[in-house]
Amino acid sequence: MTPLSELAQQQHYPHGALYVVATPIGNSADITLRALHVLGLVDRIAAEDTRNTGQLLARYGISKPLVAVHQHNERAAGLRIVEHLQAGERVAYVSDAGTPGISDPGAKLVDAVREAGLPVVPLPGASALATALSVAGDWVATFSFLGFLPTKAKQRATQLQQFAAHPHAMVFYEAPHRIVETVGALAGAFGGARRVLIARELTKLHETLHGCTLAEGPAWLAEDPNRQRGEFVLVVQGAAPQAAGEHDHDKLLGILLDELPVSSAAKVAAAITGASRNALYSRALELKKD
Repeated sequence: MTPLSELAQQQHYPHGALYVVATPIGNSADITLRALHVLGLVDRIAAEDTRNTGQLLARYGISKPLVAVHQHNERAAGLRIVEHLQAGERVAYVSDAGTPGISDPGAKLVDAVREAGLPVVPLPGASALATALSVAGDWVATFSFLGFLPTKAKQRATQLQQFAAHPHAMVFYEAPHRIVETVGALAGAFGGARRVLIARELTKLHETLHGCTLAEGPAWLAEDPNRQRGEFVLVVQGAAPQAAGEHDHDKLLGILLDELPVSSAAKVAAAITGASRNALYSRALELKKD
């Protein structure tokens, strides 16, 4: 039988390519054999935080030149990475944890490399998104990943309102200092009856998975201050399908009418829903009159 370490080396890893490498989200043992092989193979490693990545590399005895590529310098740093690649180097990119480009830097760097006509090679691995979904249960058949919500209450409420009728489960990331407020905002926008999986500190020592309704979420978090610590993934049940009715699109029309004239509101609503523009226009006139 071929040793696993040899299997990781069997793929061809060309020079002049960017390798986008997923790293552990908490438990360092979740690093893949292929990731270790590539991190040891490349000429340099671009990292969201060089100190954090330096610690991970030291744990596995890897020493490479590090280049900082984060959300504040990604475009400019991406051009420097392209120069290294054009010189024939192999470069890996890692974010602080998980898969780069998913609520982490990396997407702009990938764009810059592709625009230069150079190859990008993904190395799959740990992802908080996939980890939470794998234990959510059968009620999550399809999902939409929405990442971090706006930090300001008004902007957050506006965004959540847009997804009130969204039929798919929704996955959010959240920081500890906003978790209670965010779960309360979700209950306010979607109603308290929807299911939610609160996944905290995934793969870490104090990993917690709690399923409840949105109405129950804030109280559960408040029962123990420790439950509000760490990084969170929230998986929220989508809206139940509704029977077709005469005024199915009133909520959408109401939102649009707050910002647009009747004709424009009807046009946008028709584009979103596929319903008759004339019917929506007539209904919008009624709503505007009321």
